[in-house]
Amino acid sequence: MMREQEKQRNQLILEQLEKTYGGAGPELEYKTPFQLLTAVILSAQCTDKQVNQVTKRLFAVSPDAESMAQLTVPQIESLIRGVGLFRNKAKNLSMMSKQLLQEFRGEVPEDRQALEKLPGVGRKTASVVLSIAFDQPALAVDTHVFRVANRMGLTQAKNPYETEVQLCSQIDPSKWADAHHWLIHHGRYCCKARAPQCEICPVESLCPKFFENRKEESGHA
Repeated sequence: MMREQEKQRNQLILEQLEKTYGGAGPELEYKTPFQLLTAVILSAQCTDKQVNQVTKRLFAVSPDAESMAQLTVPQIESLIRGVGLFRNKAKNLSMMSKQLLQEFRGEVPEDRQALEKLPGVGRKTASVVLSIAFDQPALAVDTHVFRVANRMGLTQAKNPYETEVQLCSQIDPSKWADAHHWLIHHGRYCCKARAPQCEICPVESLCPKFFENRKEESGHA
């Protein structure tokens, strides 16, 4: 059970993140829900910058489910080479586009259960698509969000789903999608995995990691 003092501190952190990153949005480039879904599938273990380079080439050839379903897996591989796990992703994109044609007339479904049945689509990917493409309340937890939320003490979770549940309990549903972007931008550009830039952090004075580091520097256990 979260103590009242922790709740207040967490709200201050979230308010400051909103002030700092309010207006931040997705960095993936897309024009349709299908293109967003494809880009998010490709983004696993890959930077958005790399994905945007690949999708520019990919969408010029296959901008929708119908055209992608007509490509062979080796053809998709050649178009997305440059992203991590490209062979496995090529198979998923091929199967995903064909399933969309068979079950949804080529359109991306606006339902989480249906989305998560598509090849290559897990909870995080479904949440991104639901929140960005269809403006539904969802908070996607990727590696950045998971790391930042737990490092700053917003959550005390063992996995992404627990992180999502704990974050959602503290944030109004109308801001879930925005909060995803606050946290992901903070993780990418400030609270980095290996070298967090605490000296420029907008919530440094509220972060447990800051006090932990200060104790270590002063020699106190």
